This record gives sequence, C-alpha cells and structure tokens, in this order.
Amino acid sequence: MKNYFYTFILVIFIFTSCNTAKVDASKSKIGNSKDVHVVLLAGQSNMQGAGNFDNLNASEIERIEKVSSRVSLSFNGGKVEPLSYYDNKPSEKYEFTKRFGPEIFIGLTLAENNPNQEFLLIKRSQGGTALYGAWNPNWTAEKAKAVEKEKKQKIQLYNLHIQDIKENLKALETQNKTYKIIGLAWMQGENDAAKEISATTYEENLKILIKSYRDEFGIINMPFVIGQINSRYGKYKAKGPAMVRKAMEDVANSDKNVDIVKTTTDTSWSDYPKHMDNVHYNAEGQKRLGKAFGEKLIILNK
Repeated sequence: MKNYFYTFILVIFIFTSCNTAKVDASKSKIGNSKDVHVVLLAGQSNMQGAGNFDNLNASEIERIEKVSSRVSLSFNGGKVEPLSYYDNKPSEKYEFTKRFGPEIFIGLTLAENNPNQEFLLIKRSQGGTALYGAWNPNWTAEKAKAVEKEKKQKIQLYNLHIQDIKENLKALETQNKTYKIIGLAWMQGENDAAKEISATTYEENLKILIKSYRDEFGIINMPFVIGQINSRYGKYKAKGPAMVRKAMEDVANSDKNVDIVKTTTDTSWSDYPKHMDNVHYNAEGQKRLGKAFGEKLIILNK
C-alpha cells in the first residue's frame, strides 16, 4: 500500500513541475529583459530630423550619453552605433553640424523607463517621399511616377527598410542575442497631402503599410505610432493636409494597437516647435516628438 501511495505522490509532483515549467517559459517569452527590444522608425524628412544637437542642454546630453551604452541605432542601412547625433553638412538652411531626429528621445524615453533593458532602433527615412510611391509595400513604377520627383521614382523605401531590419536581426542572432520587436514609429505624410491621388488614398495605404510590417515579421498586433502631419504645401494644399490628418486619426481609432501623436495646425507651432520654414521640427520640436513617440510605445506595450 505504501508503494502505491508514494507512486501517486511522485506522479502528482512530476505533473505539477511540468505545468509550472510551462507557465514560467510562457512568462519569459512575454517579458524577458535579456531580449534586445527592437524599435522600427520610418518616414520622410521629419523622421530624418533637422534638430541641432548643440541646442540641447548639458543635462539632456548627459542623459543621452548615459543610456547610449545600451541604446543603439542603425540609420539607412548603416552600421549599428551608440545612440547619438549624425553628421550634417552645413548649408544655408541648416548651418549646424550635429543633426538628430526623433530617435534620440525615443531611445532616451524607453531606456529611462526600462533601466536594465537593451534597445536597438532601426531607422529608414528620406525627405520628400510619399506613402503612395516610395513607401508603398505594393510599389509600382506607375505609382511612383505619379507622386515622386524624377530622381526618387525608383526608390522603394519599404523594401529597403525590411532589408535593413532583417540584416540587423540576423546580426543579433549571430551574436547569440534574442530580440523582440516592440513597435514602429511613423512620421510621414506631407508629400502625400500635396497631391489628390495620394491624399485621397492615404488611409487605405496606411492600413496596408501597417499590415505589411506586421505580416512580414509575424507580429499580428505589433504596436504602431503615427506622427500626425501639420504642414501645408503642394498643389493640393487646400484639402490634402486635412485629409491626411483625418486619415491618420481614423486609422488610429480603428486599431487598438495603433496610436497617434496629435499635432496642432496653429502656425505658432507651440506644441512641437519648428524651424522658420514652418515644415521641419527644430531641436525642441524633435525632443518633444521623440518623447511623445516613446511614451506612446510604452503604453502600447503594457
């Protein structure tokens, strides 16, 4: 009788241990701090950035330097570097030499909120490009010709970004590092707002873009944060910007895993300050934009 009793106890113990192991494994997949958290960044000139790094104060620069050992950036297919500014060739428009986009404060916000976490930001951006054309996952030469300037009609930015991402993820694997893609920040739309064909189809094209990124990496609910445009230029400026702005809000409202950084159309640009061109965010604007993106990604990942 004793033997039967001990056998019964042993079976119960093994069953319980196995189930506990399964639960623990499941938890580790959801929130394993050993994973490199990967953030995707995409868009046109305001994602590329025109912030003057030297306009940041000493405290902000010190904070950035403090997290740069665990926050890295790959920009337009370039090698992975610690989070910092990129070199700018001085011009009449931007005379400074140290330039940055929203990635600086996206990385800083995420890192300070997760003090033991490693991050990799993979960014692809190019000014003066459209979702209807260069960024279209269903790119065609005809669509590109309809909206892009001649020198940009052969560029396929979505495909280039996918290539960037896969190369960086493969590099992590060769380093025996695991990773988790935690979302994408999208700052784009001004060029689409400039023409009727791209403005009227922006909502549909944005939904296709989001689905394409999710399908490509098998993350059905991948968080996606939209930066709302507020610039007015191009032949369709009377209707285009308002149309694209509304499309962005409608997409965000239709998907619980999509959020939006809303902006004002007040030309004082008091929410996200701009340069004198009234299009591109200055250092303060990029700082606030990056912080807003980072905070939205944190909320979507809870």
